[in-house]
Amino acid sequence: MEGKRELREKAKVMDAEGMRRAITRMAHEILERNKNVGNLALVGIRLRGIYLAQRLARAIESIEGIRVPVGILDITLYRDDLTLKADRPIVHMTEIPFSVEGRHIVLVDDVLFTGRTVRAALDALMDLGRPATIQLAVLVDRGHRELPIRPDYVGKNLPTSRRELVTVRMGECDGVDEVVIEEPAEEGGRE
Repeated sequence: MEGKRELREKAKVMDAEGMRRAITRMAHEILERNKNVGNLALVGIRLRGIYLAQRLARAIESIEGIRVPVGILDITLYRDDLTLKADRPIVHMTEIPFSVEGRHIVLVDDVLFTGRTVRAALDALMDLGRPATIQLAVLVDRGHRELPIRPDYVGKNLPTSRRELVTVRMGECDGVDEVVIEEPAEEGGRE
């Protein structure tokens, strides 16, 4: 397929059990910081942030016995690289079945890289109301920030080179739970 680069897997850094443990630990950290679970909500950034938010909600429920509401945030129209991504971007629905006003929101994504996705998510979320706080939970923080954004909850800090790609695969959409580092297949070539 033209425009799609070939990648090769360099290393598997988390398997299903590692992901489960990281999510459980993050759920405990979220509960420790947010004593009033009744005013807490999780908002997953499409796509894998949704599944991560749902898993965090299940983990919180198993620990605390309270179901935390989960919303879905589409940031497509808030991206600063929208014109670079596609001529006709696919916009999905934002589905947040609760008011964000005055709530403690945990924004959830799979990988934190430059911070631009989170910036777009913050803009999209603020257009829906004024939360009491917005916290950030990511499964993987790979560094290389371009914006002053830092996560509150991290499953794994993973130093990478800019050339590498961190891929999170989740059973709900990929059929397997794992985090791998990939890199372009062609050695030494320019893209």
